[in-house]
Amino acid sequence: MQKQYIFVPLLMLSFLFLGCDKESPTPEKSNSPKAFKPKIQKEHVLRVTSSAYTSCRRETDSTPFLAAWNNRLKPGIKSIAVSRDLLKMGLKNGSIVTIDGLKGNYKVLDKMHKRWKKKIDIYMGCDAKRARRWGKRRVTIRWAKSPL
Repeated sequence: MQKQYIFVPLLMLSFLFLGCDKESPTPEKSNSPKAFKPKIQKEHVLRVTSSAYTSCRRETDSTPFLAAWNNRLKPGIKSIAVSRDLLKMGLKNGSIVTIDGLKGNYKVLDKMHKRWKKKIDIYMGCDAKRARRWGKRRVTIRWAKSPL
């Protein structure tokens, strides 16, 4: 029985020593300045022409809520369509974009005809009146650069 009492404290001490690994850096003891620095994501900033579009049947084919990448558009979501030259700049299906002057983030869910350059279309659901009020404007868009 006495051996059992000695064995338990020795076992506990071994766990303490095994948990202290001198080779692994801790935030307090790290000599590397880059070890625990948060990565700052760079972003693209681009001035583009913007217009608005809706899912009205008279403006689309027989599938008004189906986008070019087979994404389903729903009134109320914040999404945009982008010209194909912007796809080459790093925007892709599902990219998150901010538009200066508008609240929130917009998701790229649609792409435009290849004839358009440096252009976005902001999705306005079925609200054609709101889309006409938006009209055509120059805006600045921002999105994160994709990691290499």
